[in-house]
Amino acid sequence: MLEQDLTTMSDAVVVDVLRELEELRRRLEALSNRMIVEVVERSIPAARGHRSPKRFLVEVLRISSADASARITAAQDLGVWHAPSGAELPVTLPQTAVAQRDGAIGADHVRAVRAAMRKIPAAVSKDDRRAAEAILVELSRTSTPEAVQSAGERLLAHLDPDGTVSDEPDRVRRRGVTVGRQDNALMSRLAGELDPIARAMLDTILAKWARPGMNNPDDPESPCGAGEGVDRDVLAAAAGRDQRSTAQRNHDALTAVFRTVLESGVLGKQRGLPAIVIVTMAIDQLEQAAGGVATTATGGVLPISDALRLAERAHPFLVVFGNDGRPLHLGRAHRLASSDQRLALIAADRGCTRPGCDAPASLCAVHHVRGWNKGGSTDIENLALACDSCHALVNEGPLGWATRTTASGRTGWIGPVATDPDQRVGINTRHHPDELLRDARRRIDYERESGVA
Repeated sequence: MLEQDLTTMSDAVVVDVLRELEELRRRLEALSNRMIVEVVERSIPAARGHRSPKRFLVEVLRISSADASARITAAQDLGVWHAPSGAELPVTLPQTAVAQRDGAIGADHVRAVRAAMRKIPAAVSKDDRRAAEAILVELSRTSTPEAVQSAGERLLAHLDPDGTVSDEPDRVRRRGVTVGRQDNALMSRLAGELDPIARAMLDTILAKWARPGMNNPDDPESPCGAGEGVDRDVLAAAAGRDQRSTAQRNHDALTAVFRTVLESGVLGKQRGLPAIVIVTMAIDQLEQAAGGVATTATGGVLPISDALRLAERAHPFLVVFGNDGRPLHLGRAHRLASSDQRLALIAADRGCTRPGCDAPASLCAVHHVRGWNKGGSTDIENLALACDSCHALVNEGPLGWATRTTASGRTGWIGPVATDPDQRVGINTRHHPDELLRDARRRIDYERESGVA
C-alpha cells in the first residue's frame, strides 16, 4: 500500500481501507498490551539494565515518556496478568479489553472509559460497576470518545446523584500532586487533588502567608513569612501597593514557605549533604550576572538572575573546573566520598552518568569508576554519579555493566555482552544539552568553513 498509486482507487475503496487500517491499529494496541505484560512479568527491563518498564520502553522504542506511561497504564487495565503460581488474574476492564482486541475501539475510547470508571465511588456495587463498563463500551463501539466522556459524566451522576457515595477509599485513591516538566519559559505546571486534611492545612497557610501585601517579591518593603509581629500600618500600606492576583499571591506564599523550610534545617541531610538548593553555573555567567541558565541538583534549570537572587540567602559553595569541564583534583583516602566531592560531582555530572538515564543528581550515589575493591581511589577523577538502580547494575556477572573514564574525562558505561555484543562505551548526554548544542555549532561552523555541503 505504501508503494501503490492511490489515485486509481475509488472513493469507496479509500474509505474501506481507512476503516481497515483503523481496526488494525486498534488491534495492534491490544497486542502491545500483551507484549508489555510479557516484558514486565519476565523482568526483561531489569535484566537489560533499565530501572523500570517505563524507562525500558523509552530507551528501547525511542518513544516519549508520556507515551510510555500511557502504554503501561493501558496494559495494567486491559492486559492479562498472572499470579506467581501462573494463574490468570482478573482483568481490570475486561469488556473494554475485548472491544479493543476486536478492533472496535481505539486508545481514546479506552481512556474515556477508564477515566469514567475510575471516578465511580468504591461503595458502588460490583454489579453496577460491570453494568457501567458495559454501557460505556457499547457506546464506544458506535460513538466518538467525546460522546463516551459525556456519557460517563451522566452515568456517574446517575450512580451518585447527590455526590454522597464517595468515601475514604476514593479520597485515598484520588489524592496526588503532579509537578510537570519545565516548559520553554522554564515554568512548571501543577496539577492534582488534595484530600480534606491537606486542603485544611493549605487553607490555613495561605490565609496568613498569601494575604495581600505579604511575601511580595516585587515590593522590597513587603513583610515576609507569616507576618508575626508586623505592624498593621506597614501591612496595610503593603496591601495597598499589592497588584498581584490571588493565584500570584498563593504562588509567592508557597515560595516563601519552601524557602523557610529549606533554611530551617528541618529537612536534615540527603545523601550526606544538607537538604539545600544546589545551583551550578559557569564563571562567565556569574561574572556577567546574566545570560543562559543555571542547573540545580534536582535536574531543574533557572535563569542566572534568579539563581543569583536565590543565592543571596544560601550558603556559598565554589567548584573549580578545568578546561575539559571536569572538576580539578579533589582526593580522599577513605572509601566514602566527602561532601565537597559530592558537590563537585553534582556540578560536573548533573545526574546519573549511565547512558539514557535521566535521574537528577539529588537521586544519585557516588560511584567509583574503578572499584574500591580493585584499588580504585576515592579521588574526584575516579568518581561519578549513578542513581541507585543504575549503580546496582555494575557487577562482574554476565548481566553486569562496567564503567571507565573516557579520554574526555566523562564516565563511560559498557553494557553486558547480551545487550551489546560490540561492547561500545556509552556516555550520558541527557544532563548536558549545552555541550551537545556547542558541539553541533562547532560542527556546523567547520562544515561551513570547509565548504562541506
